[in-house]
Amino acid sequence: MSSNFVSQVASHSEEFLLDKDIASVFPLFSPEGEKLWAPGWDYTNLLGFKDLQPDYVFLTDSHDHRSANAIWIVADYDAVKHYVLYYKVEPGEKVGKIIVQCFEQGQKYTLVKVTYKYIGLSDSGNRFVAGFTKEAYTEFIDEWRSLIHDYFEKISNKMDASDG
Repeated sequence: MSSNFVSQVASHSEEFLLDKDIASVFPLFSPEGEKLWAPGWDYTNLLGFKDLQPDYVFLTDSHDHRSANAIWIVADYDAVKHYVLYYKVEPGEKVGKIIVQCFEQGQKYTLVKVTYKYIGLSDSGNRFVAGFTKEAYTEFIDEWRSLIHDYFEKISNKMDASDG
């Protein structure tokens, strides 16, 4: 890398409301929870346990903004405050900082706030960051909302079918 390389940086936040209690929603933003609603999501569990805590590390092969071979590190986790901060390192490409925080809205609604920040580590990483627009991010998070909503619908339909 040349000494005159300058990293591109982009950060965006979005919120969405789910018609579900916070105890059902917040666990979906863990490596295990994401398997329930995100098509193709999987991870390599390096530590042998699944409970999130600071310094929990896991790997993904491909997911989330064209990443490949990403190292994920839980930098902060607070189950009481429904808050998790991940760093996602893609060596030679980019570093991501992902914050998910859930807020109880009455007893049966949850507001989800998701913030992504990317920092380019190379020319190709900078190209990605330059294309990481507010519009693209809004579309990305709208897909999260839709997938999570569909996940809860499927659960509800299965419960209704088993009641009948």
